[in-house]
Amino acid sequence: MIGALTVAVTVTALLLAAWCGLATARDQSTKDWHFVGMAVVSVLAVAQLVVGIVKTAGGHKADGGDALFLAYLAGAALAVPAAGFMSLLERTRWGSAIVTAGGLVLAVLEIRLFDIWGGGHG
Repeated sequence: MIGALTVAVTVTALLLAAWCGLATARDQSTKDWHFVGMAVVSVLAVAQLVVGIVKTAGGHKADGGDALFLAYLAGAALAVPAAGFMSLLERTRWGSAIVTAGGLVLAVLEIRLFDIWGGGHG
């Protein structure tokens, strides 16, 4: 996997989590600009999904197993969009809290993806 892409997804996910966490602390729901941030993170996660599929199809093998790796990639690509959808249903501060949790979940998934791939040695 591309280490820089994994770092970019992780950092943007954590920034999104911090930003929405601040909105939660201020008793604010998710706003349009939060959804722009979610889109940026989601585009990076989908790019990572595509790169992961291409590398796996090209013969590179994940140390933890290709099926597990691809499942984690799909979950990572869906984490923030799912949180964004749920935040639309909950238009209170808890919508922002949901997106905060989604960003944190994505960051953890990225760490696990890095481990499954082989710690950057794949």
